[in-house]
Amino acid sequence: MVAADVEDLLRQLTPQVLGAVVRRFGNFDLAEDATQEALIAAAAQWPRDGLPDNPRGWLIAVAARRLTDLVRADQARRRREDMVAQWAMTGTGPSPVGERNPADRDDTLVLFLMCCHPSLPVASQIALTLRAVGGLNTAEIARALLASEDTVTRRITRAKQSIKRSGVPFALPLPGQLPDRLDAVLRVLYLIFNEGYSATSGTELLRLELAEEAIRLGRALHETRPDDSEVTGLLALMLLVHARHRARTAPDGFLVPMAEQDRSRWDRAVIDEGIALVTTALRRGPAGPYQLQAAIAAVHDEAESTDTTDWAQIAALYEVLLRLDDNPVVALNHAVAVAMATGPRAGLALLGRLASDPRINADRRFHAVRAHLLERNGDRPAALAAYQEAARRATNLRQQRYLNRQIARLQGHEE
Repeated sequence: MVAADVEDLLRQLTPQVLGAVVRRFGNFDLAEDATQEALIAAAAQWPRDGLPDNPRGWLIAVAARRLTDLVRADQARRRREDMVAQWAMTGTGPSPVGERNPADRDDTLVLFLMCCHPSLPVASQIALTLRAVGGLNTAEIARALLASEDTVTRRITRAKQSIKRSGVPFALPLPGQLPDRLDAVLRVLYLIFNEGYSATSGTELLRLELAEEAIRLGRALHETRPDDSEVTGLLALMLLVHARHRARTAPDGFLVPMAEQDRSRWDRAVIDEGIALVTTALRRGPAGPYQLQAAIAAVHDEAESTDTTDWAQIAALYEVLLRLDDNPVVALNHAVAVAMATGPRAGLALLGRLASDPRINADRRFHAVRAHLLERNGDRPAALAAYQEAARRATNLRQQRYLNRQIARLQGHEE
């Protein structure tokens, strides 16, 4: 097995292994260290010796042995006794005889719930879960949370310290505690999916393994809470957006904007499933943010082309969404919808209000939208400058190439 294939498999298995080890031993920091060492061992051995029969079970076993070594090496006897006592009290210790082998169980969704720890602020819950479960790096988390990398690093570090100091066991929430953690779980799933659908950095536009993992976990969560309208809405949203992914890139990997996509490549079966889900969720009422975003995605997916899209309805849905969620990305998308419905000047006026918002005014997306609307408004020099600014701020190679092509086109030098 080549090293690249091993790397992909390890990336997929990491949250499952970490979840199993944390659930079994109850100590997040030590479990994370042990899991990392197991991954390093696998990366060295598997390309040379071949895959074990049960890769996940192999990783869990190695991590569990390493965690035991870490406890013995780093903990005094009193600390070890305290840990064992905590396991006994919380039921998170080593599996009793007769329990199902933890290597046979997918603990990723369990790890989601664990990371949404009651001792942490919601922002820290999200940052920790994106790192531990989503496998996102600091830059990707910073983009997802519209925060600086330093802020994200501090949040993750403090989150681990807070969990350790709190004395609250790092374990599954009781049934009555689940609603308090659900908002953070949904937010993390949403952000992981977004990173998969539009990668922050690297050479590829899509990270399908992240988007598909978010959808898989969304389905698992929906199975446990089928009557929760926001859980249903998020699953619908992810499906409706993911249904377009095959049309988002050309054969050479080049980015294709929605207006130019071959809609025959959209997955109609997935779209139908997403529409059925969001229709069910909206009927329950009241509509939450994920249901509204799913409704917007459904309007896009049902249209035969950009020109026949009901932009007025999309703009109205974004206005409702803005009343629920003061999010600059939502405001940016609202400006696009208004521009498509009533003209670029109206959209540019809305963008003007965002120009002083530090959460979005340094983002590639802000400058790319501004460039597009300026060009539609006939101001080519200003559009060129905005495209150049967007290209400077892009950190994904595919996005940079797309923006550079727009720059070359405006300069009269088609690639």
